[in-house]
Amino acid sequence: MRPRAVRPLRTNRPPRAARPVAAVVAVLTVGALVLGASACGGRATTHHKPGTSHEQAGGSVGRLLAADDGAGNRLRQVDAEGAPGVTVTVRPDSEDGWNVHLSVRNFTFTPDSVGGAALLGRGHARLFLDGHPLARVYGSWFHLPASLVRTAGGGTGLTARLYADDHTAWAVNSAPVQATASLAAPSTAATAPGEARPDTTVEIVVSHGRVSPDPGRTEIRKGRTVRLRVRSDRADTLHVHGYDKEARLPAGKTVTLTFTADRSGLFEVETHESDLLLTQLVVR
Repeated sequence: MRPRAVRPLRTNRPPRAARPVAAVVAVLTVGALVLGASACGGRATTHHKPGTSHEQAGGSVGRLLAADDGAGNRLRQVDAEGAPGVTVTVRPDSEDGWNVHLSVRNFTFTPDSVGGAALLGRGHARLFLDGHPLARVYGSWFHLPASLVRTAGGGTGLTARLYADDHTAWAVNSAPVQATASLAAPSTAATAPGEARPDTTVEIVVSHGRVSPDPGRTEIRKGRTVRLRVRSDRADTLHVHGYDKEARLPAGKTVTLTFTADRSGLFEVETHESDLLLTQLVVR
C-alpha cells in the first residue's frame, strides 16, 4: 500500500497592515514645522524682525556708549571708515513749508525693520529743530510743513541724525552722525526789511586724521551768516579759503568761526597743519 504524500501545512497568517498614509503625512508635516521653526535662513520668523536673519539679530554691531544723543537715545559707536553719513539740504516749498533732502552714505533706510536689531548701515533718520524733535524719516525726502515748525516753537537750525533699527544713534568719535542746515524763509513769505536772516551752521569733528561727516558741499544763500563749529583732537588752524577767515583749534575743544557769506562761488574749508579738507561752501 503506497503511503500518502504529506502536504505542507498552510498558515493563514494575516498580511502586514499598511501604515495609514495620513499618519505618515502628519508626522512629516510636524517634523517640517519643527525644523522650519528652528531654521534661520530666508525671511524672518517670530524670533527676529523682518529683513534680518537670526545670526544678524543676535550679533553685536559697534560699541554701545553710556552717553546719549541728547534726546535720550544711547550712542552706538562705529569706526569712521565705512561709517554711515548724512548731508541735509532744505528748499522752501512753493506751496507750504520746506522740502528736506537727506543724502546718505553707507546707509540704507529700512522702515520694515524698525524695532529690530542694529545692523551696520541700516535704520532711519530723525529731524530736530534747534534741538527739539520734529519727525522720524524713512526715506531721502521729507516735506516739512510750516505748521509743524510753529508747533515746535519755531527755529532755524534743522538737524538730521541717523539711527539704527533699535533706536540707538549711530556715532563716530563719540559724536552722533548728523548734519545741520538752516531753514530759509518760505517763498510765500518775504523777509521784511531789516529782519535777521537765518544762519547756516556746519558741525565738523576731526579725530585721528579723519573728518566726520565726510567732506561734502553745503549750499548757502548769499548774504547769510555762516557758523562753522569744529572740534579737533589735535591743535590746528581752521581756514576758509576765499574769505581769508582763520581760527585756532585747541585740541579737544569746539571752536565756532562766524562770518557773512557775501561772495558767490565755491570755497574750501580746511585745516592748515594737518592739511585736511573739512567741507566746501557753495554760495549762490
